[in-house]
Amino acid sequence: MIRTLLCSTALMIAAPAIAQTAAPAQQDPSAAAAQSATPAAPADQAAPADAQAAPANPANSVAAIVDSEFPAYDANKDGQLDQAEFGKWMVALKDQEMKATGKTLPPAEVTAWANGAFTSADADKSTAVSKTELVTYLSGGAG
Repeated sequence: MIRTLLCSTALMIAAPAIAQTAAPAQQDPSAAAAQSATPAAPADQAAPADAQAAPANPANSVAAIVDSEFPAYDANKDGQLDQAEFGKWMVALKDQEMKATGKTLPPAEVTAWANGAFTSADADKSTAVSKTELVTYLSGGAG
């Protein structure tokens, strides 16, 4: 559940960047003409259209977000996140989630949550989280 929330929060944070990347393809005149020529789907068929708008592989989106944001949190530039670096990122994500949902947690609970996330994400127990481990964790593949 935490990874799902974390992943969706990470995607919410990066959605503007992803949308900007996709914007030129959406402005293709032939695509716009095809869209306007297609009748609107009934409400009970809206879900498949929404599914088509989603990225084909969410792990690729997570990887893109991790590639983009990782350098900002890798303070010592060693290509891995130690527990403090990882914790800063997870606390920032949790803060964004809490703002979006209107829920709050005491700081000690957020810290405990981030520490647990680190333990789960550090699959090889090297006391650092690599980009690969982070992508796997955020995609729901760890712990």
